[in-house]
Amino acid sequence: MEVKRICAAYWSATGNTDKTVNTIAETLAEKLGVPLERRNFTRPSDRAEDLSFTGGDLVVFGMPTYAGKLPNKMLPYVQQQIHGNGALAVGVVTFGNRSYDNSLAELCAALEADGFHTVAGGAFACRHAFTDALADGRPDWDDKRQMGEFAARIADKVKDLTDIPAPVAVPGDAAAPYYVPKGTDGQPVKFLKAKPQTDLGKCTDCGACARLCPMGAINPSNVAEVPGTCIKCQRCVRKCTKHAKYFDDPAFLSHVAMLEQNFTEPKENEVYL
Repeated sequence: MEVKRICAAYWSATGNTDKTVNTIAETLAEKLGVPLERRNFTRPSDRAEDLSFTGGDLVVFGMPTYAGKLPNKMLPYVQQQIHGNGALAVGVVTFGNRSYDNSLAELCAALEADGFHTVAGGAFACRHAFTDALADGRPDWDDKRQMGEFAARIADKVKDLTDIPAPVAVPGDAAAPYYVPKGTDGQPVKFLKAKPQTDLGKCTDCGACARLCPMGAINPSNVAEVPGTCIKCQRCVRKCTKHAKYFDDPAFLSHVAMLEQNFTEPKENEVYL
């Protein structure tokens, strides 16, 4: 099976899945001597049309882990508008140093159902979207070294393929329920309705948060209003250069504090071929 093109396809709210996928894809393109193309479907406008690949493609497909699985608001797009058409795929998930739980299993199962042939899978620890106290600075130079080694092993594997490979075996249950967030008291917390607040003393009304929101949830005419669905991805918080966006929901903050109390020990990356 000849690979003619590497494709990096990803949803990345705060940028770490982007870094991870592209590090792997760039190494693959170099090792295999083929061109690299990127497909970033983070913003709503990027998902306006279906995304299709071909039998000569090797697609590095990346998503972050949200509550132990794929972001539930993005899953329909992955399931319904991504078409593998026989392409090879590497499933990649990132996670914020707690656990990737079942996200990699869910992603690989979705890719197989979309018409891809999965040849590898990997889960990589990155700075948590909610707090810098978990995996701050990751992916770091050692993570990127591991990503490069992973890519080199994938390149060696696909060079030797003569037939359609069996789906890569990864841990987890694609059909498992989402992880239930807990607060500092160990009890479940609910913050589905939490939305970002705006410090009007810092906000310059540049509109970047509204333009960048993966859900298109922020009102571009008044960025202090969030009439749409917020998935707590923290993109508006992370991308605001004036630090004007923040969350003050008590249940959300209790969950963040619980993470900071219990999950600061660095987690290892895991790869499967």
